[in-house]
Amino acid sequence: MTDHVSDPAGGLVSRQAEVLAFERSWWSHAGGKDDAIRDRFGVTTADYYVALAEIIDDPDALEHDPLLVRRLRRQRATRRRARSARRLGDG
Repeated sequence: MTDHVSDPAGGLVSRQAEVLAFERSWWSHAGGKDDAIRDRFGVTTADYYVALAEIIDDPDALEHDPLLVRRLRRQRATRRRARSARRLGDG
């Protein structure tokens, strides 16, 4: 997934918009999300999530689909807090 920068004229490049569209509707695909990622984008799940993290940090993504991007950012923050709490609890 090499198209991870914004269009110089502003807005998302098509690959970024495609990733956001997939996140909006991946549950409608047959099979698991990992399989759908490989089939649709031809990348590993890890590479997909690295690209997704970059995309949702892009202000153009927030402008493109504010509800989805805010939801994904909230989910990421929740996962980070949970990981941090587990680490602190292990000490």
